[in-house]
Formats: sequence, C-alpha cells, structure tokens
Amino acid sequence: MNTGSFFKGLLDKVAAPADPARGAARRAREVAELCHSLLSGRGEVSGAALARELLAAYAGLPAAAHTPFLSLLASDFSPDAAAISRAADTFADEPSPHHLIALQRAVESPRQELFRRLNVAPGATAMLIELRRRLLREIKAHPQLAAVDSDLAHLFSSWFNRGFLKLERIDWRTPALVLEKLIAYEAVHEIAGWNDLRRRLAADRRCFGFFHPALPDEPLIFIEVALTKRISSTVAPLLDPNSPVADPFHADSAIFYSITNCQDGLRGISFGNLLIKQVAAELSREFPRLKNFATLSPIPGFARWLEQQAIGSPALAALLSTLQTTDWHLPAAQAETLRAALTSQCARYLLHEKLEGKPVDPVARFHLGNGARLENLHWLADTTPAGLQRSAGMMVNYIYDLDEVEANHEAFVGNGRIAASHAIRKLAREYEKAGNGVEAKPQRRK
Repeated sequence: MNTGSFFKGLLDKVAAPADPARGAARRAREVAELCHSLLSGRGEVSGAALARELLAAYAGLPAAAHTPFLSLLASDFSPDAAAISRAADTFADEPSPHHLIALQRAVESPRQELFRRLNVAPGATAMLIELRRRLLREIKAHPQLAAVDSDLAHLFSSWFNRGFLKLERIDWRTPALVLEKLIAYEAVHEIAGWNDLRRRLAADRRCFGFFHPALPDEPLIFIEVALTKRISSTVAPLLDPNSPVADPFHADSAIFYSITNCQDGLRGISFGNLLIKQVAAELSREFPRLKNFATLSPIPGFARWLEQQAIGSPALAALLSTLQTTDWHLPAAQAETLRAALTSQCARYLLHEKLEGKPVDPVARFHLGNGARLENLHWLADTTPAGLQRSAGMMVNYIYDLDEVEANHEAFVGNGRIAASHAIRKLAREYEKAGNGVEAKPQRRK
C-alpha cells in the first residue's frame, strides 16, 4: 500500500468542506426516519415522547433542509397505489359498507396519521401550521408537494372547526403578547405603535379575534370595528389616533374597517364569515340601537386590473401614468376629471369582472360570498399611499343585513348572483367605456 497516498487522501477528505446540499439532504432524511418510527410505533406513551423528539428535530433543521424534508413527506408517506386499486376493484365487485371502509382506508395517505400522531406533542399544531406556510411558498416550484398540502388542509379544516374556536374581545387589558401580535399582523391599515393601537381599542371601537386552544396567544383572525353615527364613507377619521372618543351608545352603525387573517399556514381555512356574523350578533346584544352593519373595504385588485386594461390603450396608459405621480389627487380639478371614468370602471370591475364565475377582486369575493350587499363606492376614501396605489383611493361599503345574508349567500353560491344596491348598478351602467378605455359617456337607454 502507498501509505503516503492513503494519508494524503484522508487529509483531503478532512480538509474539504462538506457539501451543503448533501448535508441538508442527510438532515432531512434523519427527520423523515423519525417520522417513520412515529408512524410505526404502537405505544401511546412512547409515541408521545417520539412526537416531542420529532418536533425538536424539525425545529433544528437548517433552512436548506426544509425543501428536501417536504419532498420526503410527499414521496415516502403517500398511499399505496396498488392497494387502492385492489380495494377499488373489490368495492366495484361488491359495494358493501365493509369494502367501502377498506377503500377509504386505502385512499387515506399515511401522512394524515403521521400528522395526527405528531399533534399530541405540545407545540405541534403551531409547527404544522408553520410547515404548511413553508410548503405554500414552494408548491409552485415543486408541484409534488400538492398532496402534502391537501392532507394538511383536510386536517386543519377539522382541527379548526368553529366548535373549537373561541371568540374573544381584544381590549387594552388583553395580555401585551397578544397586543404586540395585532400590531405585527395588521394587514389592511398599519398600526403605527402603541398610541395608535390604544385608540383602536377605545370605548367607541371594538376588536374581536378567534383563538384556538392549541394556540392560546395566537389570534387566527381579528376584526376591527368602529361604532359611528352613520355609515362611514372615508377611512381617515377611523384611523386618526387623535380623534375624539365618541359615546358608543349613541352609535347606529358598526363599521368593520379591517379584517386580518394572521396565520399564512391556515390559508383556505375560512374564519372570516363566521367571525363577522358572530361579531354582529355580539354587538347587537351590547348596543341595541345599532341598525347598520357595514364594511369600509379596500379594493385591492382594481389597480392591477386597470393595468391590464391599459395594454394597447395609450389613453388609459396615460391615465395610469397620472395616477403614479405624487399627490395626483390634491389638485381638485384634476381629481374631479378622473372621478367619472374611474368610479364607473371600478363599479363595473366589482360587478362584472369574474374569475371562474366569482368576482375577481378578493375582498369582494369574500364579503359577497358571506352574504353581504355591495352598497356604495366612495371616491378618495383612502388617500394613504397604499390606498392610492391599490385602488386610486376608492373604498366600498358592503352591508351585512342580518335578515338577508343567508338568502344573498345562497344566491351567490348557487348562481353567482351579486346582491348590489341600485346606486352601484346605476354607476356601472351610467357610463360605458369608450374605445380608449378612459373617456366616459352616458349610455343610451333602449
């Protein structure tokens, strides 16, 4: 043996830096092996200990190992195709309840049982939500992860059933840990520190959130409400931290001005419709004089849609260029010139622009799907930079008439019918887009 060559090769291996990709794959495989062990174990006590070990191992994964681990979840814990085929053939030959149960068991992936067993460990629910958050970011680049997402979404729909959720009012006495998360999570109207938050929790305001027993300090979703004397048409007074506090018992309207989903890993698990209806019921009991339950909502998809309409339209492209200038809305004459074209196009956008039969605007889709009525469109209702950018400053009221929400919901789900006021429908009809997409002219009545 050439001892010099042997020792040189050994030293080269020691000195050479480890391959990061191989190291990440190895760590991912180690955690996957713990998953196999947890799934094959029988004892409840040993299973709980192994679930805690698995949870710690996942928490210790380097960032580079997360995608390999998700891929292993997709490949190693899928149902057996041959077993599904046999069970399906047996059921087809003899469609008995016994054979149906066998088919259902064959179709269910081992991942679901793995996630159930893991969920006995303290903190596992939060870990699975975080795992799905990562998965949703990567699913476009790794389509095989769709099966893992489907399993998690199926389980979450049961684990976060309304029966397990607790509606809690959030006020200044709520623990600071939760209040800090409100500031961090707020996605519609940024909360500018503690003074701003204190005003949003004052006597003429209400904030409610849904909480789950497994996540006691983590709001799943929260809603902010202003108690006012009329339906609000502009958001600035609702957000002004220095505005005077009104007597809530003189209010006749509850304005839902911000709804924030807090957990990205629970995307697609619906809480908002339940939250709005339950909050409306709570407020009705506390303030019997309330007669209007309305939102003051952004129109987040309008600017993007307008950009698409501008393709091939120089005039509309010029209008968009104007909207991108600083403080375009301050010259009153210029703003008034834009009002007719933009409000009519926005009304048409909310009523008629559809994706798979539903409104393309996500906020419209949410509220109309919950049984609300599209009521009023307000010009320059939100002149913050974000409001001007996403919808040319426009906002919209959706009305929750508690006597009509169920009928509106059924009509929307059944045939796509949108409940809308006469004013909105008139605005959408009153002006038709000219060939350049900007000039508005009265529509001739037939």
